[in-house]
Amino acid sequence: MQPYLYFIAVGIATTLPRSFFLLLGERIRLPQQLMEALRYAPAAALSALTMPDIFLEQDVIDIANPKVWASAVVLLTTLRCRNAWLPFISGMLALYIASNWPGLPF
Repeated sequence: MQPYLYFIAVGIATTLPRSFFLLLGERIRLPQQLMEALRYAPAAALSALTMPDIFLEQDVIDIANPKVWASAVVLLTTLRCRNAWLPFISGMLALYIASNWPGLPF
């Protein structure tokens, strides 16, 4: 019975803060500056999840890592053209070349 109580408590603890704004609706208005800052939350969360994997190689920052160069290709492709698939394809191709091409400095 105790594990079920833990599951219920964790469910409530994670759902309540997320549903706080939904339950209150229009009764509470967030400041405009906070609303503008929240627009960047998904990009910040994605960066926080992916950057350690890109820059760290065996817990050491390594800019000669092939993932860094592939990420740079993805960034440049994304900024250059607004195609959803092209950054993915070019990044995977760059990662493959950087990882498997003999004679490259990384």
